[in-house]
Amino acid sequence: MEHFQREIKERLERQGYHLVAHGAVKPCLWLRRSIRGGDQCYKHHFYGIASHRCVQMTPTLLCNHRCLHCWRPIDDIPPGTGGWIEPAELLDGILFEQQRLISGYGGAPETTDSARLEEAKSPAHVAVSLMGEPTLYPMIKELVEEIKGRGMTAFLVTNGTNPEAIGEARPTQLYISLNAHNEETYRRVCNPSSNLWSRFLESLERVRDSPARTVARLTLARGLNMNDPHGYAELIETAEPDFVEVKAYMHLGSSRNRLGRESMPSHQEVMDFAKELSEILGYSLKDHVPLSRVALLSRGSANGRIDP
Repeated sequence: MEHFQREIKERLERQGYHLVAHGAVKPCLWLRRSIRGGDQCYKHHFYGIASHRCVQMTPTLLCNHRCLHCWRPIDDIPPGTGGWIEPAELLDGILFEQQRLISGYGGAPETTDSARLEEAKSPAHVAVSLMGEPTLYPMIKELVEEIKGRGMTAFLVTNGTNPEAIGEARPTQLYISLNAHNEETYRRVCNPSSNLWSRFLESLERVRDSPARTVARLTLARGLNMNDPHGYAELIETAEPDFVEVKAYMHLGSSRNRLGRESMPSHQEVMDFAKELSEILGYSLKDHVPLSRVALLSRGSANGRIDP
C-alpha cells in the first residue's frame, strides 16, 4: 500500500498538485493567465474573484463519488481516513506551497504582470474545490473559519453527501453540485460509493437554510444528464439558491477515459438549457462566459460581486 500511495503521490506531483498532508493545492490555468496579464476565470466575471489572488485547494483527496464527467485524477486514490492535521496547520502549508508555486513568475518579467504578481503574494480568496469531497475532512467548519479569520473569502464546493457538514460550515459562498435530476440518473452519473441520494436531498434543504451565499452548479454532458430541466428545477426550488451556474462538461483529464468528445455541449446548448431553467424558475439570466461554456442565473437575492 505504501508503494502504491507513493506512485500516486508522484503522479499527482507530475500533474502539478502540491500535496500538504492529506490536502493539496494546484494553480489553475486562469491563475497563470491572470498573473501574465491575461483574462480571468468566470468566477471573476460573475463574482469579482481575482484569479491571481485565488488559492485552489482541497483538504482531502478522498471522494465518495466517481462521477463519469470528473476530469480530476480520482480513479487511483485509495480509500482511507485518519491522520488529520488541524486546519491552521493545513492552511499554513497550503499558503506556503501557493507562494512557492507563484515565485517562479518573478524570474520572467517580460511575460509577467508585475502588479498582479505583487497582488498574488497576498491571496484574497480560497476555493475549497480542487479535488475530492471537502466535507469528508472532519474539521471543514473550522477550516472555513480559519480562512475567513485570515481575511480571505472562502468558496466551498460540495457534492451534497454530508448534510451535517453543510449545516455547520459558514463559507462566503456555498456550492452544491447538482449533476442529476433524479435518483436513477444520480446513481448512473455520480456513481456514489453507496446510495447517497437521500442524503443529497437532505443537503438541498440545508443549502436553503444556509446563511452563506448559495449556488447550485449543474455540469451537463450531452447524452448523459442534459435533459429534463423541469426535474432540475424541482430540486433547485428545494434548495432556493441565490444563483444557479449551468456549465458544460469539458472533455479533459481522466474523464476522457469514460466519455467521448461528443459529450461536450456547445455554449449555445448551455445557454438554451439555462434559458429553459430561467423560464421555469423565474431566475434571471445574469451573465455568461462563452470560453468556459457557463451561464449564471440569479434569484435576485444577493449581489453578484463580492468585495475582497
